[in-house]
Amino acid sequence: MTLDIKSTIVNSLQSALADELSAEQIMNLLEVPKTSKLGDYAFPTFILAKSRHQAPQKIAAELVEQIDKAPYEQIVATGAYVNFFLDKGEFAEATLQEVISAGDHYGDDNIGQQGNVPIDMSSPNIAKPMSMGHLRSTVIGNSLANILAKIGYKPIKINYLGDWGTQFGKLIVGYHKWGSEEEIKADPIGNLLKYYVQFHEAAEEDPELNDEGRAWFKKLEDGDPEATHLWEWFRGLSLSEFQKIYDRLGITFDSYNGEAYYNDKMDPVVDELTEKGLLEMSQGAQIVDLTAENLTPALIKRTDGATLYITRDLAAAIDRYNQFHFVKSLYVVGSEQTEHFKQLKAVLKKMGDDWADEIVHVPFGLITKDGKKLSTRKGNVVLLDKVLDEAVGLAKEQISAKNPDLANADQVADQVGVGAVVFHDLKNDRMDSFDFSLGEVVRFEGETGPYVQYSNARAQSILRKAQREVDLNGQLTLADPAAWDTLKALADFPATILRAAREYEPSVIAKYALRLAKTFNKYYANSKILVEDDELNARLALVQATSQVLTQALSLLGVQAPTEM
Repeated sequence: MTLDIKSTIVNSLQSALADELSAEQIMNLLEVPKTSKLGDYAFPTFILAKSRHQAPQKIAAELVEQIDKAPYEQIVATGAYVNFFLDKGEFAEATLQEVISAGDHYGDDNIGQQGNVPIDMSSPNIAKPMSMGHLRSTVIGNSLANILAKIGYKPIKINYLGDWGTQFGKLIVGYHKWGSEEEIKADPIGNLLKYYVQFHEAAEEDPELNDEGRAWFKKLEDGDPEATHLWEWFRGLSLSEFQKIYDRLGITFDSYNGEAYYNDKMDPVVDELTEKGLLEMSQGAQIVDLTAENLTPALIKRTDGATLYITRDLAAAIDRYNQFHFVKSLYVVGSEQTEHFKQLKAVLKKMGDDWADEIVHVPFGLITKDGKKLSTRKGNVVLLDKVLDEAVGLAKEQISAKNPDLANADQVADQVGVGAVVFHDLKNDRMDSFDFSLGEVVRFEGETGPYVQYSNARAQSILRKAQREVDLNGQLTLADPAAWDTLKALADFPATILRAAREYEPSVIAKYALRLAKTFNKYYANSKILVEDDELNARLALVQATSQVLTQALSLLGVQAPTEM
């Protein structure tokens, strides 16, 4: 029996269904019963009732008679379902053989054929601290890069820094009014944030401050020496602070080309829009009318001639296509920017760039704190480095209680604490918003990253105690019913990776890791593993395979897997 169980079942059903349903339709209809007692996979027959003019129960009974039962332990009709029970011995051997033989390459695919996929991710604003609000884009983008690389794409991680825009004019005004060089040197990001918040508080009383901010940004665009000096200073300080956090998260980038990089690339875009008759004047501003696309107009230049976010994004999209000839281009940006990316694609299509169809906005929901949206402008910020520090501290407390003699406790606490924050973000469906509570995140029980890491460390501990290598030429059949759910979960890993890639959804991997950890812990609780008998080699193979796949799943999420905890 091959590990591609679903395809085997689809082929079995197709032989009985003739031309009634396609292989894809059958595949999509297959279900996993709530308990293994009902079978390992089930095919519902309701969809055939109308065309066959028969009751679903009768159709299920007839199909059971028509299907070749050789590859299965048994096939039974239960009500309207055809339930397939797999040959457990053969399946165990095939699964364990394949997982262990493939090692870190288990689940690899070459669907991507090394096609380039730029991923626009993280993209914090210069002169502001990295907050929990930046976490989602950063870790979702990094995980997607890992997942796509696993199936043969070539991800290109781009940190499209927010290093240009009106906010820098506002920051310069704030620095002139309330700041000093001494303060900046003492606490660069903290004081820059203070000036930014102060500016917005003052602008609520004096709206003319916003005009001053826009005027200073225009100076920056025009190359004013003072504005340029301050911008470069703020940028350098910020990048240094950001890098410390990226190092802690274990995340690297292939490019730090931010918005400023496209300053000299916007005029050609505006010229092309003009040449193609796409630019229109509207109340003194230049726009692209997107009425036909049921979208609001794309504002390309303000009345004062200053460019906007979409102008730079158009230049960036064109530059990335010319540079990488991408097969997909991902933008991991919050769901509030959905309209913006629709406009971006629509304008590119009007320009004749059909590759815009391959631009994919990967939106996500918000992280809130005590039910409130995080906002730098309003000073409601939860600093990411502080969260990571606290998470590591909580992990250290729990490790000290569970394993006080652990040799590398500080290193493991760092892996567990940081991993807990990353895993918690990624286990949530990316479109879901969630309220962040650190106490819930760094627990060794429940649906947490530390729980998955601890499950892997437990498997590693068993392998150390065994003091013997798994023999792939030895017996790998495993009759223990308690092992069955773990074996099925192991076999699901390649399909899980493909689904996560198809849906741009790292939570698929995180939820899989939790499921595998749960089934393994249930097996561990119900079976004596280190018993000298005929199935010892097979049991150790199951433990090793589980550890391998848990480590891989965590790695795809950007989370480390310590071997001791």
